[in-house]
Amino acid sequence: MTKQFGPKIAVDCITASLSPVVYGLLGANGAGKTTLMRMLCGILEPSSGEILFNGQNIIDMGPRYRNILGYLPQDFGYYPDYMAQEFLMYIAALKGIQRRAASKRSEELLNIADLSNVSGKKVKTFSGGMRQRLGIAQALLNNLKVLVLDEPTAGLDPKERVRFRNLIADFASDRIVLLSTHIVSDIEAIADKVFLMKKGIFLLQGTIPELVQKADGKV
Repeated sequence: MTKQFGPKIAVDCITASLSPVVYGLLGANGAGKTTLMRMLCGILEPSSGEILFNGQNIIDMGPRYRNILGYLPQDFGYYPDYMAQEFLMYIAALKGIQRRAASKRSEELLNIADLSNVSGKKVKTFSGGMRQRLGIAQALLNNLKVLVLDEPTAGLDPKERVRFRNLIADFASDRIVLLSTHIVSDIEAIADKVFLMKKGIFLLQGTIPELVQKADGKV
């Protein structure tokens, strides 16, 4: 598929087939990572080509696709005066999750994200890392098959990044997870396969050992 904005080609005729593992999308700023992820989430439509989930076009699937999709953008929106638990319940309502199930799931995710002790505090009092963990929690609320994370470890300290990696590794056993970053250590720790993106194309793709082998003698 391709995405073009006027004369600029942001994503240039790329093709890939994804299965339930963790994919790392690695590239410098401006490589086209965010544009690609926004297309995978149905926010942008490709200029040409299509995205299929189990053979069905995601645009045609509409709400059925969004029901199995979790998305954390680089800057996720939140209401600063909402408490953490209240915010997750609000997002769950938007996703159509029944209140009892939403309450249970919210408590589980706050515990997983190490935010249960601040569940009654307003989001505006959170540090950047705490807000990022809340963003990850809201992305995991529904019964996902596809999880898209755009620079999810931005603003996290090393300890928080390790906690995040463990969370994603546990979560990804039967789901497609696409994680974009420019932090190589995050990709190295949890990605089963890596797409190296530059100027809108997949410059390289493969497992970590395969990519390391391609660099042998060149670095």
